[in-house]
Amino acid sequence: MRPPPGGEVDEEEREFSFWQDRTRVFLQPIAAPSILGLFGLATATMMVGAWMAAWYGTARLPLNLYPIIFVAGGLAQFLAGMWSYRARDGLATAVHGIWGAFWLAFGLLLATVPALLPPRGGVADSAFAFWFVALCVITGLCALAALADNMGMAVLLGLLSVGAGFIAAGYFSGASWPIRVAGWLWVIGSAVALYVAAAMMLENSFRRTILPIGRYSMAANIPGRRATRPLEYRQGQPGLRIGQ
Repeated sequence: MRPPPGGEVDEEEREFSFWQDRTRVFLQPIAAPSILGLFGLATATMMVGAWMAAWYGTARLPLNLYPIIFVAGGLAQFLAGMWSYRARDGLATAVHGIWGAFWLAFGLLLATVPALLPPRGGVADSAFAFWFVALCVITGLCALAALADNMGMAVLLGLLSVGAGFIAAGYFSGASWPIRVAGWLWVIGSAVALYVAAAMMLENSFRRTILPIGRYSMAANIPGRRATRPLEYRQGQPGLRIGQ
């Protein structure tokens, strides 16, 4: 590195030049993990929300629900959270990590000791209510963080957080109406999750916005525009075929 006119390179610039000349960045792109995570979240939330809203429910409920809740809502979403960590998405890591862990625990409860599952109100259960207190607070904080990204995710997390708060209130008091309200909120939230996941998947497939999700950039919300400019070769990585 040549010294600037009239002086010598100071030690800080010399060290920066040393590391700049020797640093290599290895990029390993991955698909958006939230596509899988949101589909898993929507699946479990829709089924449990509909049950809490009293749309259905029989004695065989635990046997019918726990496999799909455990695998789709729990395992698939938890894996999406770990892949989000690798993608350096802190918000998605928190959302899919905590909701994946929640659905794993819920599915495990249904599979092992279904008798401990409280009914839809009418019986107070403070221990079970605390499950949803923690879920409400964490999801609410994630909703605040999502405001910096897009409104679709913020609305989704807001619905889930308020719903979890109603469930906690219902199990603390033993009343049934807060849990039914929460069920409706979670069903609506599952529809929003499906929309956001579909929008991300279509954007990934068509390389442009198909369904807007409320990003702050107005151009990113116009169908046909690029939401982001990917750091990649036009025809994909050398020697690799993109797709299946």
